[in-house]
Amino acid sequence: MTEYGRGQGSEPWNPEDPLYGDDGWGGQQAQAGQQSPYGGQPQHYPQQPQQQQHYGDWGDGGQSTYGQAQQQYPQQQYQGYDQQYYAGQGQQSYDQGSWGTGTHTHVQYTDPSDPYAQQAAAYGGDQSDYYGTPDAYPPPEPPGRRQAEPEPRTDWDPGPDQGEHAFFAGGEDDEDEDDEPRSGRKARGGKKPKKRRSGCACLVLVAIFAGGVGGVGYFGYHFYKDRFGAAADYAGSGNGERVNVTIPKGAGGYVIGQKLKAAGVVESVDAFVSAQQSNPDGKKIQDGVYTLQKHMSAASAVELMLSNKSRDNLILAEGMRNTKIYELIDKRLEVADGTTAKIAKADYKKLGLPAWALNHPNLKDPLEGFLYPSSYAVTKGQKPEAVLKDMVTRANDKYEELGLAKKAKSLGLDSPWQLLTVASLAQAEGTSHDDFRKMAEVVYNRLKPANPETYGSLEFDSTYNYIKNQTKIDLSIAELRKYNNPYNTYYVKGLPPGPIDNPGELALKGALDPTHDGWYYFISLDGKTSQFTKTLAEHNKLVDEFNASRKKS
Repeated sequence: MTEYGRGQGSEPWNPEDPLYGDDGWGGQQAQAGQQSPYGGQPQHYPQQPQQQQHYGDWGDGGQSTYGQAQQQYPQQQYQGYDQQYYAGQGQQSYDQGSWGTGTHTHVQYTDPSDPYAQQAAAYGGDQSDYYGTPDAYPPPEPPGRRQAEPEPRTDWDPGPDQGEHAFFAGGEDDEDEDDEPRSGRKARGGKKPKKRRSGCACLVLVAIFAGGVGGVGYFGYHFYKDRFGAAADYAGSGNGERVNVTIPKGAGGYVIGQKLKAAGVVESVDAFVSAQQSNPDGKKIQDGVYTLQKHMSAASAVELMLSNKSRDNLILAEGMRNTKIYELIDKRLEVADGTTAKIAKADYKKLGLPAWALNHPNLKDPLEGFLYPSSYAVTKGQKPEAVLKDMVTRANDKYEELGLAKKAKSLGLDSPWQLLTVASLAQAEGTSHDDFRKMAEVVYNRLKPANPETYGSLEFDSTYNYIKNQTKIDLSIAELRKYNNPYNTYYVKGLPPGPIDNPGELALKGALDPTHDGWYYFISLDGKTSQFTKTLAEHNKLVDEFNASRKKS
C-alpha cells in the first residue's frame, strides 16, 4: 500500500474513495518484506530504485525527463496502530521541457511532515509551491481527516421563477402574511413580494391553443374529405320541389354536373360524374331542358334524365314541317300565335342560311328544310329569332358534316339545295328507315326525262299535301292533275321548288347513297312498311290488293 489512503489512524481506505487503488507516482510499490499493516511488527520498506522515463520532444524539440523518485517508508508505532510516514524526503525531479521554448525546469517536491497536507518544494529551488496555495486542488483527505458535510442553507430564496407552486395556483400562498404587496413595499427581510400568476390568463391561452388545434382539425378533416373521401351526395329521389335545368349542346359530364349542382338538384359535381360513368347509358344524356327535383341523389338524377319523363325540351321530329314547328315555338315561348312565322318570313336571311339556300323562286317557306330535327332547350323569355337561329345552325352543321355541297353533282343534281329536296321527299314518303335508300332511288329514276315509266314526272302525293298543308292518302288522280302549283308534282315535272319538310339524318344519308335496283314504284299496304316495284303493272296489282283490304275492314 502506498502512502495515499493512510491517515494517522488505522482506518482502511474506503473503496469509494476516488483514488482507491492508486499505485503512487512511481507506478510501482515495494513488494519484498511486506507485512500486514495491522500487525505488531514494524515493516521495512527498502529504498525504491530510481526510474527515469523519457518522453518525446514537446513543441520545439526539448526533451522531458521524468526524474528520480525515492521514497522511504520507515515504520512508527502510534497508539497501538501502524502508521506510515515519510522518514526522509521523497524527491521527484522533472526535467520538463517548457512548451514552445526549449528550456528545462527542475521541479522538486518535499513532504517533511504531513504527506497529505503540504508539498514543500519550489521550481528551480526557490520558487513558491503553487500546489500549496488556496487555489490548488489538493488530494482528497483520508476518511479520518475529512470534514463533515456542511448543512444545507435554509434561508436561500429560489427566486420568483422557482418553487413548487402549481401552475394554476392563485396568489394567496405566494405572499407572507406580513408582506404588503398592495403598497409596493418589500416584505420583512428585504424580500419583494412574489408575483402571482393569473389563472384567467392561463385559461385564455389554453382556449386559444384549443381553438387553434380545433381549427387545424376542422380544415384537415375537410381537406382529407375533399381529396380522399367519397363525393358529397344526397339520398333519395328528391324533396318534391321541381326545377327546370337547361343543358347546353355538347355538354359533358362535368358541365352537366355543374348545371345540376347550381340548380340544387345534386349535392356535388363529382357525385354526378361518378354516377354517370357508372350507368351504362350515362353518356346518352342529351342537351335540352329537364324537369327534375331538388336534392336528388346523383344516381337517381342520371336515371331520370335518361327517361322521357324528365325531358322538357322542344323536340322536333323527323319530317316535321315548318308550319307545325312555328306553332310549337309560339306555345313554348308563350307568345301570340303566328309570331314566329312572321319573324321567319321577314328575317330568314338574318338567321344564318348558307349561300346555296338563298334566292330560290316560288318557295313557300325559305326556311323549310333548315329547322333540323332534334331536341332544343326552348323556355319562356327567349326570343323567337334566337330559337330559329339555333335550329338553322344545327342544320348547317349537319349538312356540312354529311357533305351535301360536295356530293350533289355526283348524283346528277344541280346543287345541294336539290339534294336536300330529294331527302325531304324520301323522308315524307318513307314509312321506315329501311325505305329511305330505295325511296331516294325512286326519285332519281323518275327524274330522268327519258325513263319509260314516268318520263320525268315524280307524281308524289306528299308534294300536293305540302302545298295544301294537309296529310291525306285518299286523293283522286283527277283532282291532283288539275291543281296548278309549282309544288304539285302531278301538275309539273321535276322537283318541287324546295324541300317539303325537315329531313332527318337517315333520310339525308339515303339521298346521298341510294340503291341501284331499278325501283320506280312503291306502296304501303299496312302503313308500316313499303313494297317497291319496277313496273307500273306490278304496282297496279298492289294497288288493287290495297283497295280490297280497305273494303273488308
